[in-house]
Parts: sequence; structure tokens; C-alpha cells
Amino acid sequence: MKFIVNLERDETGMIIAECPAIPGCVSQGQTESEALTNIREAIAGCLEARQANGMPLTVATREVEVGV
Repeated sequence: MKFIVNLERDETGMIIAECPAIPGCVSQGQTESEALTNIREAIAGCLEARQANGMPLTVATREVEVGV
């Protein structure tokens, strides 16, 4: 499966990785590579936990354009 992840540097310099299709699925790393490795592990764990609890594996996400 492929998932979109968001990467953002926080105020301490850590890279925060979030998978918007899986509520609460967040990880971090000191580098982008580490953050991506960690979010892959987090995604696998979140999917396993959601399946074990009878929850939908993902939620719908959409990309929208906003005029600013």
C-alpha cells in the first residue's frame, strides 16, 4: 500500500511525519530519512491495531485547492 505522508520540521529541529489517512499516525526523526523510516513502522503498527479493533484501516482524504 502507498500512503501520503506530511513532513514538517518542528521548533526543536526534529522532522515530524504524519499520515493523514490514518488518524493519530505520527512519528518523527532527526533527519528526513529517519522520519520516513519511522513513519513506515508507525503506519504498519497503526494498521495492525486498527484491524485488531475492528476499525476502518484508513479515512478518506482529499486534496483541495484554496484561493488565498
